[in-house]
Amino acid sequence: MKFSDLSIDEIRQQCLDGQKPVSPQILNKLRRDPRQGVRKLLEILKRRYEQERAERLRLQNMLNFERVLWKSGIRTVAGVDEVGVGPLAGPVVAAAVVFPPNTELDGIDDSKQLEPEQRTNLAARIREHATAIGVGSAEVGEIDRVNIYHAGLLAMRRAVEALPCTPEHVLVDARVIPGVSVPQNSFNKGDGINFSIAAASIIAKTQRDRLMEDLEKEYPGYGFAQHKGYSTPDHQNAIRELGPCPIHRLSFQFIRELCGEFSELFYTLKQQLQEANTAADLRGFERKLSQRWLELDEREQRKVRLMLSRRWKTV
Repeated sequence: MKFSDLSIDEIRQQCLDGQKPVSPQILNKLRRDPRQGVRKLLEILKRRYEQERAERLRLQNMLNFERVLWKSGIRTVAGVDEVGVGPLAGPVVAAAVVFPPNTELDGIDDSKQLEPEQRTNLAARIREHATAIGVGSAEVGEIDRVNIYHAGLLAMRRAVEALPCTPEHVLVDARVIPGVSVPQNSFNKGDGINFSIAAASIIAKTQRDRLMEDLEKEYPGYGFAQHKGYSTPDHQNAIRELGPCPIHRLSFQFIRELCGEFSELFYTLKQQLQEANTAADLRGFERKLSQRWLELDEREQRKVRLMLSRRWKTV
């Protein structure tokens, strides 16, 4: 049936309300319809077509490396990423994801660029299409013992080991995982440019978020379900009021600061430094600092000197 034989509502139902991608053929048919209502629909569909085209191109670019490996005969390619490096509390969690060759899932992106609902929906689709998924973590005690960088590597190695199959090749975000014997390729900011790594970041993020929501029940009062352990003002205030709980990373300097390890003058100066946004502000801060310098102990002086040096680099 020709579009000219359909009402505008019928065309809208077929073309606008459906889930099918917009095709050039549909656009060409609508261009031949002179009705004003159809012209409006055409403009909407043209924008959707361009968005879908851009998304297809983005996915093609994200899948470049996997396609090279698949074409060479390597079938099990694992993307690996970790989340939870920055928070003040909770474990670091990693995921490894293997897709069948030639898999494409629109919407896959760095988990940090997605809204919670998008991540949840995409995680379900990833689990539906993936050949294998492995999840690993490093707990707070391990983070405090070996530091957060090495704990992240440990979590990623455990994620690879948790896969039900042995991958032939591993793609990693920004690192090389010790203890993994198969070939690896590392990509700077890989969760934003590589399909499998981005999928792993989504699985790891949704897994860790659920864990932090469960830990809120075990350690109420800190707001873990809301901020997931990150350093928000509410979280900082809770630590000041309640002190750290067993899942706080005591090796993190900021935790010790929040617990009052430094003098009141140190915290006042730190706040003033954070509020200094121009070179003139920083020069004014340095004049005030020189007047109070001897009131700081040696450790506080080193800390303030370091913070001031970093602040100058940002203005």
